[in-house]
Amino acid sequence: MQLSPYLSFDGQCEAAFSFYQTCTGGEILTMLAWENSPMADQTPPGWGSKILHARMRLGNGILMGGDGPPDRHEPMKGFSVTLGIEEPAEAERIFAMLAEGGIVRMPLQETFWALRFGMLVDRFGTPWMVNCERPA
Repeated sequence: MQLSPYLSFDGQCEAAFSFYQTCTGGEILTMLAWENSPMADQTPPGWGSKILHARMRLGNGILMGGDGPPDRHEPMKGFSVTLGIEEPAEAERIFAMLAEGGIVRMPLQETFWALRFGMLVDRFGTPWMVNCERPA
């Protein structure tokens, strides 16, 4: 079994996934526009180039997302996408990039369980936790 978060965007999925790829070094596996899908005839006006489904490999996990139709989009809340990072310097680099243009909820810092831990909401509205645990 594999758990894969699915993020819902309001027309910014392609920009968000390109940004996440830059920040994390992930690999975009799928970027399917509404107009190139079997649902093209059901696409809201002006929404054809928006993303129906995106899929990215991040380490050994998968992050997915898409642009929900304008009448169905709801802002993301009540969860966080958590990145487990082994090196503090890498945690600092990724946190800083994700935080650019976003809102830092907890600055990246040392905690009792982690060499670095921080929380933010990025410029696309995705909540993140960056965690660099202490070695056992």
